[in-house]
Amino acid sequence: MKRTLLTAAAALAVLSSCKMENPFLTESKLAYNAPEFDKIKTEHYKPAFEAGIAEGKANIDKIVADTAKPCFANVIVPMEFANPILDKVSGVFYNLLEADTNDEMQALAEELSPLMTEYSMYISLNQPLFQKVKAVYEDRENENLKPNELRLLEQTYKSFVRSGANLSDEDKETYAQLSEKASLLSLQFGKNVLAATNAYTLNVTDSAKLAGMPQYILTQGAETADEKGQEGWTFTLQAPSYGPFMKYCADRELRKELYMAYNTRAVGGEFDNSQVIKDIADTRIKISNLLGYPTYADYALEVRMAKDKETVNAFLGSLMEPTLPFALAEVKEIEDFAHSKGFEGKLESWDFSFWSERLKEEKYSFNAEELKPYFELESCIGAAFSLAGRLYGLQFEPIDLPVYHKDVKVYDVKDAGGNHKALFYADFFPRESKRGGAWMTEFRGQSIENGIEKRPFISIVCNFTKPTAGEPSLITHDEFTTFLHEFGHSLHGILAEGEFPSQTGTNVARDFVELPSQINENWCFEPEFLNSFARHYKTGETIPAELLQKIIDSQNYLSAYGQVRQLQFGIIDMAWHTLTAVPGDETAQEFEKRVLRPYGVLPEIAETSFCQSFNHIFSGGYAAGYYSYKWAEVLEADAFSLFKENGIFDKATADSFRENILTKGDSEDPAVLYRKFRGRDPQPEALMRKLGLVK
Repeated sequence: MKRTLLTAAAALAVLSSCKMENPFLTESKLAYNAPEFDKIKTEHYKPAFEAGIAEGKANIDKIVADTAKPCFANVIVPMEFANPILDKVSGVFYNLLEADTNDEMQALAEELSPLMTEYSMYISLNQPLFQKVKAVYEDRENENLKPNELRLLEQTYKSFVRSGANLSDEDKETYAQLSEKASLLSLQFGKNVLAATNAYTLNVTDSAKLAGMPQYILTQGAETADEKGQEGWTFTLQAPSYGPFMKYCADRELRKELYMAYNTRAVGGEFDNSQVIKDIADTRIKISNLLGYPTYADYALEVRMAKDKETVNAFLGSLMEPTLPFALAEVKEIEDFAHSKGFEGKLESWDFSFWSERLKEEKYSFNAEELKPYFELESCIGAAFSLAGRLYGLQFEPIDLPVYHKDVKVYDVKDAGGNHKALFYADFFPRESKRGGAWMTEFRGQSIENGIEKRPFISIVCNFTKPTAGEPSLITHDEFTTFLHEFGHSLHGILAEGEFPSQTGTNVARDFVELPSQINENWCFEPEFLNSFARHYKTGETIPAELLQKIIDSQNYLSAYGQVRQLQFGIIDMAWHTLTAVPGDETAQEFEKRVLRPYGVLPEIAETSFCQSFNHIFSGGYAAGYYSYKWAEVLEADAFSLFKENGIFDKATADSFRENILTKGDSEDPAVLYRKFRGRDPQPEALMRKLGLVK
């Protein structure tokens, strides 16, 4: 069905009133219609959002006004493509809000929140529109739909019901108010975490306190001090500074100071998230109750692989119970080792990274720093591209396009036949305008409209050590693993092959989306792959065979501790989101301590709280979903065992993974897709075997 999207009068008014050319309201003249980052200014966003909302409303009104019998072609399809301007501007704004924000953008996000919520309600609470969707849904057996179309219809109908379409008018108004409140609270939470992270620095002027620290950390600290107009060395709470400092600083008091600063971010003071957390949890409970669900977890899990909270809690428990004894033994081993080296007293959390790294050095005769010269970032980028080439036939060619920050690089991704597949934006270095961590996102997803395909614009954002005047960016093996993880997400987006934007790329169930990323990490421990690129940046020598073997041997070092930590995150997430009421007599910190006390492996510290900076579940979309990392680990451990059986570069296995997992998006049930790839359901014991946690 050929369709012409209308532009609302309000949108035209906004367009005509713009004194400057707005890059969101005109077609890009760049290759592949790439975002015109060189033209985008903060003042362009709001007019574009307003125009996009007006255009979207006009297109929804057109669907409602159509007098023809409701069918898939005149209701569901035009709904999928109703927001071209809004998709364009939001794809840029919300990604840059995380990757390159400023005070104006953060303020604008709060200003836009009620507008976006109101537009969402305009669709989801639109009774005439819902009646048309319902009519198509009830007549679905006569529509002769393809499987992906039937799935889209069912999901569209369910999304209306889950968004309040069956509520009374009064309850719809309440739902709209609660949704807006939830959105604003999540924005506030993330804003507080970023501000608290940037507000703290540790300045050290006595070189004796930094004795034994690797040179790269000292160089980085000196450069940060210079940037801030300070003497000596300055360390921050950003990952490339915080992580290495905790591993290598021998001064216990400095470690404690930095640890406490990191783990009390947004706890008290100007950027306190204590009440924000409780308000978020309370608002989510009220939304869920209004929609007929006892808890937020019941609501969220209904559309995921796990389906219900009982399954998730049983899953987390089934891993925690056998893993906890291994984790306690690992911590005891580290404490005994520290005591053997003259350390006195209890091993505290601020001691763990330091002494576990010393034990790793002694046990495997190497440390993370010893490997860094072999992992020059540029070589690692080339290796990731090469891996995608060997497995999936992709080529990454640099392309000269405008970027949103000078550190960003852009690549034109092509298949083996030279056909364009995607644009790939790579943003690797930390800055105060970027939140911590690493993630993949997209400026535009893949879709086919009126027979014309739009290929995606994929972005990867990390926080690796920047190159210095004396040496290039060198990353740890752990950081390379993180890179390959996010690159796996990127491949999921790059290789998307679908029709409807809500079904393509990474738009899949939360507990399925981590499979492509986590399976990609496995190649980090394969000698055949590592030997293909890991060379000393000065001498060009490959990693010595004995050092390579140590990487493999140390793969499961602290695997139980790491698994318990991830399970703790999943357990506290489920605890917050299976509440039927927020406890009024208990602080967020007290709640966290009580829930996690049975699973503690290190002494409890009353003042700390990781929940109050836990962006994933309070501002990042993982609410009642953090378990999905472990869920996907079971999938990937089982899936990668097939690569191990057939060869890690086996073309038939890679083709099957591409065809059944990476290209399909959400066009089919993920359990069905997995069975098509593996030939059976996943075997949970594969993860425990992989981690060496089997007695």
